[in-house]
Amino acid sequence: MIGCGDVALRAARLLSPNFRLYGLTRQRDQHAALRAAGITPIAGDLDHVRTLARLRLSPYAVLHCAPPAAGGDDDFRTRNLIAALASARSLPCRFVYVSTSGVYGDCAGARVAETRAPAPATPRACRRVAAERRLRRWGRANRVRLSILRAPGIYAEDRLPADRLRQGTPALAADDDVYTNHVHAEDLARACVAAITRGLPQRAYNVSDDAELKMADYFDLVADALHLPRPPRIAARAAAGVVPPALLSFMRESRRLVNARAKRDLRWRMRYPTPAAMLAEMGTR
Repeated sequence: MIGCGDVALRAARLLSPNFRLYGLTRQRDQHAALRAAGITPIAGDLDHVRTLARLRLSPYAVLHCAPPAAGGDDDFRTRNLIAALASARSLPCRFVYVSTSGVYGDCAGARVAETRAPAPATPRACRRVAAERRLRRWGRANRVRLSILRAPGIYAEDRLPADRLRQGTPALAADDDVYTNHVHAEDLARACVAAITRGLPQRAYNVSDDAELKMADYFDLVADALHLPRPPRIAARAAAGVVPPALLSFMRESRRLVNARAKRDLRWRMRYPTPAAMLAEMGTR
């Protein structure tokens, strides 16, 4: 497991009955938490290939959840990971990479399947495309069964935009609003496990729930569930001066992900097919 954050730890709970798990981490204070989750910690830093020698343990599968470093158009962390695995006695049979739906760029609200060519519009999406292409070349050359999971906005009870709502950050007016996509962290973890066991070689999968929500409507749903004020609406032309740059970049991309391939190939079944399902469950407690 490369990148032992929330999604990887959720996947570990599903994998631990059937797999011996190892997790790469550069944070030594995370070792106890990993052991508690059934993961043997491996000290190493993807930013420094010389620290990755212990990845030579010939794993059956690799789950790569680590994001690229900031800056540039390439993902040297994935490059370093591949270099470290090349020195193992044998390469993994399966490799799952958690990428982002941002690789598609702005699609003007169209429904987007995996056959659509990537058109990244931000540096961070360019880095993801670079990682995907590098992994595809490596997987084909070495007969490693690669699955790419293109995930949109990840949410959970503790991953909701509550602070943004409390701060009163505006959302776009209805006429300017964009379609946004989401997946619950638990459902993304389930997709990771399904890809390890059922993913087809060199295939990308849109791992998004079934909702077709505009971004402001999502914020309204969360605000109502948390008993917070709904965000004010503003025109797109006014957003640049009042919306943080990171959020503004998402407001410039609109797409509706099609998840039929993941449901068919991976037999992926979601616990939360829409954000409203989780928010309703929260309201019953």
